[in-house]
Amino acid sequence: MVKKIRYEENPFGDVKLGKRVFVTGLPSPQEIAAAEEATKITLSLSARSIKFFKAQAAKYGIPYQIMIRRLLDEYSAREF
Repeated sequence: MVKKIRYEENPFGDVKLGKRVFVTGLPSPQEIAAAEEATKITLSLSARSIKFFKAQAAKYGIPYQIMIRRLLDEYSAREF
């Protein structure tokens, strides 16, 4: 006889599947949209920097502009 799996949700948003716990705390669509809000600008970068970001972006399969944006977002979020 196959034992039925019992699904429960705890107050922290994790889902329990038997003894396993899966984290489901994904951001809401509003949070994702707010985080991805962008303003277009013109920026001159060195050829060396562009070559680096394009190579890394190809390696990880994401657009190089997004890598640059995320780097700047992370840097600007730091407190100095």
